[in-house]
Amino acid sequence: MSVLRPLDKLPGLNTATILLVGTEDAPLQQLADSMLKEDCTAELKVHLARSLPLPCSVNRPRIDLIVFVVNLHSKHSLQSVEESLCHLDAAFFLGKVVFLATGAGRDGHCSIHRNTVVKLAHTYRSPLLFCDLEIEDFRAAMAQRLVRLLQICAGHVPGVSALNLLSLLRGSENPSLEDL
Repeated sequence: MSVLRPLDKLPGLNTATILLVGTEDAPLQQLADSMLKEDCTAELKVHLARSLPLPCSVNRPRIDLIVFVVNLHSKHSLQSVEESLCHLDAAFFLGKVVFLATGAGRDGHCSIHRNTVVKLAHTYRSPLLFCDLEIEDFRAAMAQRLVRLLQICAGHVPGVSALNLLSLLRGSENPSLEDL
């Protein structure tokens, strides 16, 4: 089994690479296109994958941030993300993984409850963002936010690391008794 590790490759000079993982091709491509329109101090590279593991490739760049996209209208989407998680090295969960739930705007049609995705993100101690990728303005705002996260995770923002970012995004969680 091939496990993706954050330090498999050396960082590229002035590049930042994000991997969007999800089963819905069109929304991922639209998000990628929106991200590429954003101003970025580094050369921005966006890769798409339906699931992990990725094919072995010598030419694959180092991945600075992975975004797992869960469509709340598709149980297959959630299952694919859950199966993909076992192909990641635990070090990725130190600020280099984000979960993105889409389709929350139409709650009545969801086949996955929001709490399911909240628990998944909590289990992996990773931030969870909600965005309806079908609405252009929301998609553009999410693209801008992800580019900023990517710049931090790639080390292009002085004084802020992925771990700092993780603690800021997590906020002040109160641990429950089962976490202690």
